Order: sequence, then C-alpha cells, then structure tokens
Amino acid sequence: MRRRKRKSRRLAWSILIILVCLAGAVYLLKGQDEQKAQPEKQQDEAMPSMKPIKTDEKPADQQREKPEVTFFTQENLDEKVNHLIKNMTLKEKIGQLIVVGLPGQEVDSGVTEMIRDYHAGGIILFDRNMKNQQQVGELNSQLQNLAMKDPLQIPLMVSIDQEGGLIVRMRDQVAPKASQHDLGVKKNPQAVYQQASTTAKELLNMGVNVNFAPVLDISDKDSRSFGSDPKLVSSYGAQVIKGLTDGGITATVKHFPGNGRSSIDPHKDTSSVQADKKELESSDIYPFKSMIDQMDNDKFFVMVTHIKYPAYDQENPASLSSKIKIDLLRKQLGFKGIVVTDDLEMGAVHKYYSNEDLGYKAVETGADLLLVCHTLQSQKEVYNGILSAVQSHKLSEQRIDEAVERILRFKLKNETLKKSGMQELKQ
Repeated sequence: MRRRKRKSRRLAWSILIILVCLAGAVYLLKGQDEQKAQPEKQQDEAMPSMKPIKTDEKPADQQREKPEVTFFTQENLDEKVNHLIKNMTLKEKIGQLIVVGLPGQEVDSGVTEMIRDYHAGGIILFDRNMKNQQQVGELNSQLQNLAMKDPLQIPLMVSIDQEGGLIVRMRDQVAPKASQHDLGVKKNPQAVYQQASTTAKELLNMGVNVNFAPVLDISDKDSRSFGSDPKLVSSYGAQVIKGLTDGGITATVKHFPGNGRSSIDPHKDTSSVQADKKELESSDIYPFKSMIDQMDNDKFFVMVTHIKYPAYDQENPASLSSKIKIDLLRKQLGFKGIVVTDDLEMGAVHKYYSNEDLGYKAVETGADLLLVCHTLQSQKEVYNGILSAVQSHKLSEQRIDEAVERILRFKLKNETLKKSGMQELKQ
C-alpha cells in the first residue's frame, strides 16, 4: 500500500515538473517571437511611405475641421468678412485671388484640381468652353457645385469678355452685338444701354456674373473703342455699366490707364506709351476718373493693362507697377473697388517674367484678382509664386488679406453670385 502511494507521489511530481518545463519553454519561445517582431515594427515606423495609403484621403494640408463660419452663415457683412478671413488658411486666401480658364466644354481634372485643391476663386470662359446657352449654364452649375463642396462654401466669380464687335463669345448663340466703335459713331446712349442690358440677361441666364467690359481706351482706329472724345467715351462707358449692373452683372472698365495710344497688341509683346502725365490725365485717364467719381465703385472692377507708362513708372508695366495701381489708381483717383490684371499669360509680360514672379509682383503692387486664362501649369506656378513669396517674407500676408477682404465683400454683396452658390447647395 505504501509502495503504491510512493509511486503515485512520484508520478504527480513528474507530471508537475513536465508542466513547469513546458510552461517555461512556451514563455521563452514567445519572448523570442516578440524580439523578432520588434525590428519589423521599428522599420515600419522609420519608413511610413511604405505603408498603404487610402486613395480617397486628401493631403494633410487639405484636411481641416469644419470652420466656425461659412459664406452663407447669418451674420452682418463686417463680422462675416472678418470671421471668414480668420478661418481661412493662407492657401485658401491665395486661391481667392486667382481666376482660371479651362480647356474645353466640360469640367476636367485640371479645373477640378484648381477649385478643389488650389481654392481658385474665379473662372473665365472663352469660345472654347461654349456650345450653346444651356451647355454653358450646366457647365457653370457644375463648377459652382465644386466650389460648394469646400467647407467655406465661397461661390465662384464666373467671368467673360463680352464686349461686342470682334469680341463676342458664342456669337451664333446670342443677340447681335455692335462694336463699341459703331455704337460711338451712332451717338445713341440708349442703344448702348440696351445692348448692355441684353448682354446682361444672356449672361445671367448662363450663370455668368462678371463681364470684362466696357473698354474705355481712347482711339479712332480701334473698333473696341467708343472713339477719341474722352467725354463721350465716359458717357457711353457709364451706359454699359448701368445696363450690365441693372441686369445683375458686374462690369469691368479696361485697360487702365488706357491702351489707345499703343499700336502693339499686348497679347503678343510689350510696348510703351510716350506721353506725359498732363496729356494722359486729360485724355486717356479721363474716362476712368469719370467712372470712379460718378459710379458706385462696388459696381465695377478696373482691369490694368500690361503696357508701360514711363511718365509714371520707367521700369514696370502697369500691371506690375505700384506707382500706377496704388499711387495713381488708389490714392490719386480714389478707386475703392477690385483691381484685376489682364491675362498674365499675354506676351507683354509672359515673355519677360516667370509665372512665379508675375504672381507675387502683381499682388505686391496692388492687384486683387489675377487672370491666368489658359494653361494649368501657369495657373499653378502663379499660385505657388504668391505662396512662396509669403512664406519667404517677400510678400506680406497682410497684403493678401487686404485683397481677400475686397473680394469677399464683393461676393457677399453680389446677389447674382450668392444665388448661384445657394442653388448648388440646395441640390
């Protein structure tokens, strides 16, 4: 009996020892596995680019919390402008300064990128974008819809050059439009107003809210000019502004301080106007001064030419001159509205400056809106030139904020533009 008990105890101890040994072995094996796994974990952390990336994620600089205020938040004008600027990133603010073109009649990846990722604040349309009024309306609706997907919900300026005469977009789909020269010869202010009013109705129906007209250049030769009499040019220009604004479209007087004396097309190359200040101010600049003095400055933009005027600035074209845009236009003439450049891809400046330099110099010297009408590459380079200039302290963010404030005030006060954005939000 005692022998059986001893055998049972020995068996129990043997089993216990075996279990302990097995447990120890398992523990050692687990520790070795963890040590092997640790270097792999450290390698993953050291090489994050090797991890899979979700294709539907936006880049880090585009991920943001929902802002405290959007374009359509119920606030008074001053508070909303201040709150919007406070909530905007530098990149979003720069985007509002850029007006871009697109290559075809449909929304493509390039313009989608400019609106979604670069926050472009405006679009300009050309014949290449236009088939008929219905198609243009649908295109503009889709573009506004893209803008409304941004958390800030700031609608797009949608612009066009619809002057009359040689410069008529989608000519076979709109009412006949006489040139400004022919209207000037007839000396019928009511006919000028009526053509502008008809144009406004057509543009409004297509979702356009800004027209880069009238031309206030003084010339007997240029069909785009009302003529050589500064007072008549002023009178007819005022009728165009009235006809457009009565129809819900913002006008633009151009090409400050006057292209009429130049025989070289700024689309192709630069030129210089050799006239003194007294002569320019009594003639070429007179219609612009008249508009600024007589009309609500919120009802029209001023487009600045790329031509040089040595009487004011011996080195820089008007579009890149603080002496012309700030000292003359802002301070001397007292213009309080939005200053827009002519297309920065024109030969008059594009041949002599990089896109990056054009962007920041135009803004630095007083422009609020920059037209970059044709290529995606140029649009990105102009944008990045402004961004780089701010980041390197060549251009102050305060100057950006000043331009953005004018743009936001205009957009918030423009019922046509606001309705376009609101329609897309409701869909």
